[in-house]
Amino acid sequence: PQDDYFTPDAGAAFFGRPYQVTRDMDRMGIRLDGEKLHHNDKGAEIVSDGVAPGSIQVPANGQPIVLMADCQTSGGYPKIATIIRADLLRLAHVRPGDEIRFSAVDHAQAAAALQAMARQLARWCESIASFRPPGVVDETALYEGNLISGAIRGDELAWYAM
Repeated sequence: PQDDYFTPDAGAAFFGRPYQVTRDMDRMGIRLDGEKLHHNDKGAEIVSDGVAPGSIQVPANGQPIVLMADCQTSGGYPKIATIIRADLLRLAHVRPGDEIRFSAVDHAQAAAALQAMARQLARWCESIASFRPPGVVDETALYEGNLISGAIRGDELAWYAM
């Protein structure tokens, strides 16, 4: 983060107050609305530098933008913080009007959160069970769910073409 581009009060406001998710959101980023974050005399722009998903840029209007999965590769607004990887997936599920809060964590806490997420995902993957034994095809379900009203073998295709 380029926290040296913000007033001391900006950091306290960022971590101390909730932000509301706006309707301006997509896979590139999520714009937030809340207390305005003030830049110091260095200004609200920087020489473009690399950004990554999770970077939180703050343009001149003082409202944070969280960069998401399809974000650009560089940006020219100062970054006040970065979302940890374990929380970035959760943030992808917010909706307009949702309220979010930020908290500061250190590297050890971020790593522990990522490990916990990996364990949870592994448990979920292990719990997936096949609905039917391998090799069994439920033809009734296929016919009922197939909008073209059936399935044919490849060698029957010539017969349907006549």
